[in-house]
Amino acid sequence: MAALAPSATPAAELLDLRYGETASPLQSIFALPVLIAEREGFFLKRGLNFSIVPVRGGGEATVDALEKGAADISHVATNFLITAALKGSDAVAIAAEFNNPIYSLVARPWVKSFADLRGRTIGMADMTGTVSLATLALLARNGLTRDDFKVKVVEGTPDRFACLRKDDCDAAPLGQPQDIIARRQGYNILGLSSDATPDFLYTVTIAKRSWANANPEAVTRYVKALSDAFVFIRAPENRDRVARAIMDAWGSSDSTARETLALYFEPERNVLPMRGEISMRGLRQVIAFLAGSGALKGEPPDPLRFIDTRYLRAAGIADAP
Repeated sequence: MAALAPSATPAAELLDLRYGETASPLQSIFALPVLIAEREGFFLKRGLNFSIVPVRGGGEATVDALEKGAADISHVATNFLITAALKGSDAVAIAAEFNNPIYSLVARPWVKSFADLRGRTIGMADMTGTVSLATLALLARNGLTRDDFKVKVVEGTPDRFACLRKDDCDAAPLGQPQDIIARRQGYNILGLSSDATPDFLYTVTIAKRSWANANPEAVTRYVKALSDAFVFIRAPENRDRVARAIMDAWGSSDSTARETLALYFEPERNVLPMRGEISMRGLRQVIAFLAGSGALKGEPPDPLRFIDTRYLRAAGIADAP
């Protein structure tokens, strides 16, 4: 741990850090922790020359960016990390970014109930991913089996919202702020994914284990900056600045930005980690999701295989249960 602990570093000794990210999260609330860390100067404060590397493709592409050396760390949905690691990837999670996303099942104006979706087309993310599995659980809870509707795979909230607006989808799970915008435009929210699923670990920051071992100072500084962002986002006195960041990044109105934050924190819904800690309970739940979907065969893997919490501990962040 002493070897991992970062020392006070003057600006002249900034460390470069490249963060791989696909287009979809950059256009939605799931980029908020990194957006705040960058906007409020936390990366610079922690001695990092931080840059975002755009990655083409879906979750698998952000893992590939690490393997190809195009990025040092990446943001990815946990299920993609698990499947990549089981195929031999050296990637591990070093911090949590989102715990329990709240996806609204948004439907076209004429769809008034779940029953109206029988025989209709629902836009879904990757069918083995947690967004789709949570949506399927919500549909099942409301009387719809997989045979009751058609699926159109559309990755990312912005593209699924576009699918709705083009009438190519009759319903789709949307994150914030798009679900709130859709409701104000006359679309109907039939239910929330969080109503049908237990707590789980949605997205994480990953690094190749070998790269992190060789660059512990950079990884620990990143974890500290991310932790700074989580603390900042939660502080009531910063609500105006966080709302402004959402408005500037995604073109939201002030009311939409504040409604998004109220959804997360009034009351506290464990959407965001407190300081970037990785929930073992949430990770086990993702593994259970994948096993239940048939994406994992045999005995469930040990969750410790997919994480390295040394850098969180070096940053003074306690392990989560």
